Amino acid sequence: MDWNWKLGHGRTLTLGNRALIMGVLNVTPDSFSDGGQHYSLDQALAGARQMIAEGADIIDVGGESTRPGATRVEPFVEQSRVLPVIEALVKESDVIISVDTYREETARLAVRAGAHIVNDVWGVQREPAIADLAAETGAGLVIMHTGRERERDPDVIVDQFAFLNRSLEIAKLAGVAREQIVLDPGFGFAKDTAENIALMDRFAELAAFGYPFLAGTSRKRFLGATSGGEGEQRDVATAASSALLRLAGADIFRVHNVAMNRSALALADAMLAARRERR
Repeated sequence: MDWNWKLGHGRTLTLGNRALIMGVLNVTPDSFSDGGQHYSLDQALAGARQMIAEGADIIDVGGESTRPGATRVEPFVEQSRVLPVIEALVKESDVIISVDTYREETARLAVRAGAHIVNDVWGVQREPAIADLAAETGAGLVIMHTGRERERDPDVIVDQFAFLNRSLEIAKLAGVAREQIVLDPGFGFAKDTAENIALMDRFAELAAFGYPFLAGTSRKRFLGATSGGEGEQRDVATAASSALLRLAGADIFRVHNVAMNRSALALADAMLAARRERR
């Protein structure tokens, strides 16, 4: 079933028959696999152009590393990194732009600069005003599950429902429309290798939420633990995980290597199309 994802500035994306790719653009010096590669404005724009050419549907611009143990930066630092990139992308491309932030102030400025989506790794629970912003502006909202800084249920799926249902209630009370929301199970966020593998294996159970899902396994530590390698060496395992999660029901894939994942997802989409024809 298609889902018309309503985004800011009157844009929409159709989710369903084709997997969509969100390219990771970390405008930071310390992100876990690509810190510094896109740190300057010129580097960031070059990276975005390459991802767009390789088939990215969304560019996700982030100005603070979310890797375990990363140092938090002041809001003005985050904003000084992401806003010029968003403003420049809006001028030269019609690509959908997401801002990766949990701060309402940064999200508001980013949407004002032209961002269409707010991607919140704290699931609107650290700064619930992000939900108010989405309601006011119509921006798309990615609500991610995290296990950080709280007690968790030992069952990975039970914990998904406990956390994300609370986030969805915050969004509902703020007036965010269902059609604006995509959920993200938060691979790697306070989840060990066994938990991440279990979450992949049981991913289809998340369909009970009734929302589309974004999957962000790209270059995560659990892929290195199972297949070996660091950073870019995990791209093959990332593409494999994307294909598997597509077959299990995920709609959007947040990745560093757009071309490799686009190829893997094209095969998964062909398999899904064949399934639909047999019905």
